[in-house]
Amino acid sequence: MPTIGVKRDLLFKALGKSYTDEEFSHVCFEYGLELDEVTTEKQMISKEQGADQSAGASEEVLYRIDIPANRYDLLCLEGLVQGLSVFQRKIPIPKFKAIAPKDFEKTKLTVLPDTSLIRPYAVAAILRNLKFDPDRYAHFIDLQDKLHHNICRKRSLVAIGTHDLDSIKGPFVYDAKQPEDIKFKPLNHDAELTAPQIMQLYSTHAQLKAFLPIIQDSPVYPVIYDAEGTVLSLPPIINGHHSRITLDTKNVFIECTATDLTKARVVLDTLVCMFSQYCSEPFTVESVKVVQNDGKEAVYPDLEYRMESICVEKANSYIGTKLLPEQMADLLSKMCLESSVKNSTELEVCVPPTRHDVIHACDIYEDVAIAFGYNNIEKTLPRTNTIAQQLPINKLSDQLREEIAQAGFTEALTFALCSRDDISSKLGRPINEVPAVHISNPKTLEFQVARTTLLPGLLKTLSANKRLPLPLKLFEISDVVLKDPKAETGARNERRLCALNCNKTPGFEVVHGLLDRAMQLLEVPFTKDGYSLKPVDDPAFFPQRCAEILHKGIPIGRMGVLHPSVLSQFDLANPCSAVEINIEPFL
Repeated sequence: MPTIGVKRDLLFKALGKSYTDEEFSHVCFEYGLELDEVTTEKQMISKEQGADQSAGASEEVLYRIDIPANRYDLLCLEGLVQGLSVFQRKIPIPKFKAIAPKDFEKTKLTVLPDTSLIRPYAVAAILRNLKFDPDRYAHFIDLQDKLHHNICRKRSLVAIGTHDLDSIKGPFVYDAKQPEDIKFKPLNHDAELTAPQIMQLYSTHAQLKAFLPIIQDSPVYPVIYDAEGTVLSLPPIINGHHSRITLDTKNVFIECTATDLTKARVVLDTLVCMFSQYCSEPFTVESVKVVQNDGKEAVYPDLEYRMESICVEKANSYIGTKLLPEQMADLLSKMCLESSVKNSTELEVCVPPTRHDVIHACDIYEDVAIAFGYNNIEKTLPRTNTIAQQLPINKLSDQLREEIAQAGFTEALTFALCSRDDISSKLGRPINEVPAVHISNPKTLEFQVARTTLLPGLLKTLSANKRLPLPLKLFEISDVVLKDPKAETGARNERRLCALNCNKTPGFEVVHGLLDRAMQLLEVPFTKDGYSLKPVDDPAFFPQRCAEILHKGIPIGRMGVLHPSVLSQFDLANPCSAVEINIEPFL
């Protein structure tokens, strides 16, 4: 949940009323927010030369407010004030509109095909005749930072660039070029630098160094030019100094480059909606024509209003209220969702471009509950009595854990994610033959895929504890994740038991005995209709020392002596034997 810091005095001035800390905390709670902390910071004030240094600063009270992660419109003072003012019925719901410029060609943004190699999408808009002051300027920059760290996922999905339109000349071009071919003055820097020099310059920068890996290893870097070849920005790293915005900027050109077009549109809508109130014509944004790299033209921002219908009875049922349609429509209008009664059972709800968090009817029900007040919902007992019980698979797992621990094995709990090598090459298997679910953007090489077997986790645990006296006997009962096209999500979980014995001799009889004990507890006899074993070749196990475990003729696992090459991959010197079975068939 993101936290925003707003100056108390500015906030109260914008709301037109002062509150005590306790009163404002109650106001936040009513709106579904939380006043997390009241703190202070030093604020510099003007002073004459030679005056006492202590007179140069004053205490500024800050309110730190927790904002729901999906409410991007509340990440700045402007959005917070707008939302609270509508909620308190001090102002009507703002009407946002996008107007066409006199000539679309003068501000057109063309996305060239090479951008598909790195950041393929772009959207843009213009705020005309914007009036900045120091506080508004600070909020404008701060909102960009909040969006970058929230919906933009630290600029990996979307990067925002804001420019003084009067200092540049359209139409604009978004291209991807080799790093050595890009040269410009980065923001707040005096000298022209090439893109590799810029990357080197910011490699030690406290904030910007975190964004360098997004494009650093790419053969091309994204770059935006104006009609005269002036570089506007090197997304997602830094803007150009030439087009920087200042307090004197009147017309702001906003561009968002992205790997996700939907997220880019949400970010652009949020930014322009929050600050269009400071334009000479409030809540009005000038559109920009964008030609995407596939040749398709579109006009941004969307500022789309869409209509949704909700069932009054269903909303009352979910929330626990008995509201009339008119009452519910009135409550939703307080949440900036202008509503009207469609008929005796349905409401027509208008979702504005600031409320991209509303994607389902349940989001509207939640706003009804917030506007009604959670503390005003009558407490009731459930209509039916239920008796809670453990899931059968969890109950079976707990029973097996206790018995295996009593057999002298120590339980381990390992990561559900691992590297590709852990489940493939280290076990002698090609990765394309492993039904693994791959992580699209892994943070480290250790967490690239969801595990398909428990064995690598136990071997890593054994490697980390190999200095302990032998024998080392470990086990784990946990889920693995297997790719399954027939499953709704394309993958499924499978509960498995895996045990490992490490000693001066492999100890195959130890894991075999553990298997027999587990089957005895599960009341599964060693017969064709119970469980049985058959020889099988597996690259992870020593030749002719591996058996497939069958339950009613269906394979459920394997056991055997691990191959020396597998042991060496996990930095182990002593022989090991292992058993791994799927326990779900025994439910």
